[in-house]
Amino acid sequence: MERLLIRDRALVVIALAALSTLSWIYLAVLAKDMTQSDMSLMGMGQMVAGSMQASMGQWTGSTFALMGVMWFVMMVGMMVPSAAPMILLFATVTRKQARQETPGLRIAIFTGSYLFIWAVFSVAATFAQWALTEVALLSPMMVGTSQWLTVALLGACGVYQLTPLKQACLGKCRSPLGFLMSKWQPGDLGALKMGLSHGSYCLGCCWLLMGLLFVGGVMNLLWVALIAVLVLGEKVLPRGDLFGKLGGGVMLALAAYMALSALV
Repeated sequence: MERLLIRDRALVVIALAALSTLSWIYLAVLAKDMTQSDMSLMGMGQMVAGSMQASMGQWTGSTFALMGVMWFVMMVGMMVPSAAPMILLFATVTRKQARQETPGLRIAIFTGSYLFIWAVFSVAATFAQWALTEVALLSPMMVGTSQWLTVALLGACGVYQLTPLKQACLGKCRSPLGFLMSKWQPGDLGALKMGLSHGSYCLGCCWLLMGLLFVGGVMNLLWVALIAVLVLGEKVLPRGDLFGKLGGGVMLALAAYMALSALV
């Protein structure tokens, strides 16, 4: 049994690392393509980049689809590392309960249903991007063009970081064992329900942080990485709750500074 647990853990770690790495590679290629004007080689990256550059004009069905894929890949790259402790613990418990069964499918169901929540969010983010583009609040590189939009997003996110709802959702994400003890359900259907439940708590914890992507640039990979580090830190650091609150305080300070600068 111990050998099976070690094998399962290694396989899950490799799979999650590969998934996250491939997501970041895709985003890096996409960001590079967006900075290039030569669209003679219409590979997938160039197609998406071209659609993004054209997004300041009329959006088409393909534009929405490509943007949705871009958002979902970004969410996978940002959220999978912070979800890894939960997925690994789920895999361990599932192996111990399944005994001679192969738990791979159940682990995949849990992970897939978790990511489904972020797929739904990606659709919402795509529509938010479209709405901001329609009112000219986003540049072709998907950066906010209004200082007051930046102030509003930083202020709203900073306040939310300090709210009881945020702390309640974060608490579920920070305690994989507590989550499984309170939410455990057997079988494949149970894995589906638990994955959706954990994804919902994770969304409740981080959804407004993703709005900050419109502040620094959706395709600014340094900015994306900084938000991902904040998400990871507040979930896995020993006092990650304080780390998240500190981040909220910094956001509020920046929002206040920018607001005062705009008024002076």
